[in-house]
Amino acid sequence: MKQLIILSGKGGTGKTTVAAALAHLASQELSLVLADADVDAANLELVLDPVKQETHDFTGGQVAVIAAEACVACGRCAEVCRFDAVLRPSPALPDERFAIDPLACEGCAACFYQCPADAIRMAEQQDGQWFRSDTRFGPLFHAHLFAGRENSGKLVTLVKQQARLWALDTGAHLLLVDGPPGIGCPVIAAIAGADLALLVTEPTVSGAHDLERILSIADHFGVPAAVAINKADLNPPRAEEIAAFCAGRNIEVVGSIPYDTVVTEAMVRGLPVTAVGDQPVGQALRAVWNLVRRRLSGDE
Repeated sequence: MKQLIILSGKGGTGKTTVAAALAHLASQELSLVLADADVDAANLELVLDPVKQETHDFTGGQVAVIAAEACVACGRCAEVCRFDAVLRPSPALPDERFAIDPLACEGCAACFYQCPADAIRMAEQQDGQWFRSDTRFGPLFHAHLFAGRENSGKLVTLVKQQARLWALDTGAHLLLVDGPPGIGCPVIAAIAGADLALLVTEPTVSGAHDLERILSIADHFGVPAAVAINKADLNPPRAEEIAAFCAGRNIEVVGSIPYDTVVTEAMVRGLPVTAVGDQPVGQALRAVWNLVRRRLSGDE
């Protein structure tokens, strides 16, 4: 089984559009398992029309809870909390007790260890959910991290692990991962173990800058990379600069994808762009898939 991850270094480059198109094309030749590792804003499901088969809670951290009946109101918890998560009693309400603001609590447990009355416990906190769904291209593993919650890297690792185990158990040929944008912890969790990283960029100053950053991540973890320039015809000089940069780094540019409003039309219909006729953008994506497939085969 091979692992292909699609990354961008920034949002808005068309990464998920490319991922959906490659899922459509790859499923015609290979058995496929899909993973959407963008747990903060998963949107691959918008063009795959998944049917949920399993829903699981994700517990990413802990939150402090004060037992009011055991609290002696010494205030030690408020003294040691660095996040102002301890709510002090109001002078106007003498019977009120210390409490924890769960939105402010970072789960550091300083109050738990410092409480002289053992009135504080650390409770598991549900931070999101992850799902296994069926799509017309293969099973999809995806997740939703609740607003304001952390540990997205941990949830990405869980989603990828479940997808990988399913692929191994079913003998799938390819695990295709739609990665998160940026270069932070979720990206690091998503890129681990990949056989090839397809980096989708755009011909802009920020696109070129963020391509360099995501290439540094791939280099650091020893993951071979290839580049696809999306909407390349909107700024040909900048696209040529990106191609020259990649040539200087010995990074293969596997495709220059033209801008086309058919992409938006396909999204509105909930379809990969390669499934809506023989358009130039679809032809470019087929060329990308052919080169990516050869790269993956060459690693065997």
